[in-house]
Amino acid sequence: MFEVKDIKDTDLADNPVIAKMSQFNHEQLLFCNDNATGLKAIIAVHNTTLGPALGGTRMWKYDNEIEALNDVLRLSRGMTYKNSISGLNLGGGKAVIIGDARKDKSEALFRRFGKFVESLAGKYITAEDVGISPQDMVWVNMETNHVVGLPGKSGDPSPVTAYGVYMGMKAAAKVQFGSDSLSGKKVAVQGVGHVGQYLVEYLTKEGAEIYITDIHENTLKNVANKFGAKVVGLDEIYDIDSDIYAPCALGATINDETLDRLKCSIVAGAANNQLANENIQGIEVMKKGMIYVPDFMLNAGGVINCYAEVKGLSSEWAMAKAEDIYNTTLDILNRSKSENVPTYQIANQMAEERIESIGKVKLPL
Repeated sequence: MFEVKDIKDTDLADNPVIAKMSQFNHEQLLFCNDNATGLKAIIAVHNTTLGPALGGTRMWKYDNEIEALNDVLRLSRGMTYKNSISGLNLGGGKAVIIGDARKDKSEALFRRFGKFVESLAGKYITAEDVGISPQDMVWVNMETNHVVGLPGKSGDPSPVTAYGVYMGMKAAAKVQFGSDSLSGKKVAVQGVGHVGQYLVEYLTKEGAEIYITDIHENTLKNVANKFGAKVVGLDEIYDIDSDIYAPCALGATINDETLDRLKCSIVAGAANNQLANENIQGIEVMKKGMIYVPDFMLNAGGVINCYAEVKGLSSEWAMAKAEDIYNTTLDILNRSKSENVPTYQIANQMAEERIESIGKVKLPL
């Protein structure tokens, strides 16, 4: 028979999970486990001031649960800022499923995950992210209506995400080079999954010189053959003499080790949490004379696409909203130059100001 002990206040104070939640003021964490289906997942709700928390589900083979926890906390916070700066009436949330997306998927697993999403009663709305397909969301949708990105509706958000990244990249080029044309510019794209492939397509059509890398050899070969991009090694991508480095895989690729190796003028990509520590690399990038386009603003096309589905808006509305990332990027970069403040601080401030402002509207009379 198991012995149940009382939980003391001191136990909670010393709890590393509670401490991590408190660091960025997360509202809620839901740990999901189901032995029958093999599901191990974490859902994080960061902030619901602007509305229900919307953010995708990521399936990744994390080394351990702590790594998964850190990822979902950072990603959910990023969604709060992304939705806010994009002018969407949504809060920030995210989910991670611990597992190999190429081997561990099943209908039962995703339907069980859907039940956990349903238990939050609409506080969290899920969608696709890394390792997740529209079919996976169909299975989730069998157990909950709090899911977007379904076939026949807004569908795969990757094209809209890539378009927003492309437009923000052009705005950064205008500030850094004096013209927003990317013709002849050398762009190093790290990660050519769904979003990366669409980004490469936009860049190819404009005449950019593209270098690509990815952990999946078949994907890499297919993209290289289709668009004529040059393939480089996973580690070599940091040493390419390029105009733009576009991280489109996982986060934290801009760190103390890689930053000194980068030879680009602009960092603009689709990955979340590109800076290992925004308070360190965000400042160092500026000191080096490089432009860093804040990722949570730049890659907002996906959530814009999902928002269109939630609100019943057209795909044309979503693409026009994603195109406006160009103007938001210009605003952030120009303010950064005039105020001599790192771009991430400007973007954070813009997002926080909207949350604070709308929060006052929602106060009870």
